[in-house]
Amino acid sequence: MAKAVEKGVNLKDKLDGNELDLSLCDLNEIPVKELAAFPKATVLDLSCNKLIALSSEFCSLTHLVKLDLSKNQLQQLPPEFGRLVNLQHLDLLNNRLVVLPVSFCQLRNLKWLDLKDNPLDPVLAKIAGDCLDEKQCKQCAAGVLQYLKAIQSDQDRERQRQLQAERELKKKLELQQRTREAQERELRRREKAEEKERRRREYDALRAAQQELEEKMKKRNKDNHKSSVPVQQSQQMHYGFSCLGILVRLLLCFLLCGFTSVVVCRVTALQHQPVCEEINALYEDVLTMVQSHTIVQRVLQQTSQQ
Repeated sequence: MAKAVEKGVNLKDKLDGNELDLSLCDLNEIPVKELAAFPKATVLDLSCNKLIALSSEFCSLTHLVKLDLSKNQLQQLPPEFGRLVNLQHLDLLNNRLVVLPVSFCQLRNLKWLDLKDNPLDPVLAKIAGDCLDEKQCKQCAAGVLQYLKAIQSDQDRERQRQLQAERELKKKLELQQRTREAQERELRRREKAEEKERRRREYDALRAAQQELEEKMKKRNKDNHKSSVPVQQSQQMHYGFSCLGILVRLLLCFLLCGFTSVVVCRVTALQHQPVCEEINALYEDVLTMVQSHTIVQRVLQQTSQQ
């Protein structure tokens, strides 16, 4: 069950009651799995070894009450060191520690702490003190725990502030996203409305063009009808003038023939013919009528003058 940590030595040989002494074993790393097999070993001495760092698995040895890590080369403790909540006595004398992990403040049962001969941060060194006797080591434990609790509180407040800032930023981004989405919806709505208005204008323009074309067609048909009427009238008038001209020509021909007949019947030897006698008689009657008509006109003129 116990694995040798050094040639010819195993953990059982190092166990004495509840104390496990692994000091001066020239250890470079701690056999955590093997140590976990001895939960009754609440006191662990790892002093005077060559330890540079502790693994995070070491912090699972929560049964430890007293731990001696003095005279090693530890440069830092794991961030999970605060899991060793049952630890009451811790010796870190003569290492290379500069700071302690904030989780160190969770060691609520820690009553004794020695941090002498470490290149501690000036603030931490002042709080730790000299650790020259039992009283100073107890004061060191209390002062360091209080100091790291304050740091943890500051970190918690900073973390809360960051979380609050992240929440506010998230809300702001969500608001911006909602605003952007609302603007995009409004833009799409306006685009749809503009597209609808454009189609409506095109439709109205098309209807107006069709109506205008229909009006032009009606006007053209009306104009054609009006223009056809004068043509018909002119054609009718031309036809009437043509008929009148024919009648006038016929009348002139008739008068010419009558005049010729009268001249022939009165001048030539044909005047004693029966036909010519009738023509001469008709001529005398017409002449008498014309003369009488002339006399009447003169009488009327004289009467109107008086």
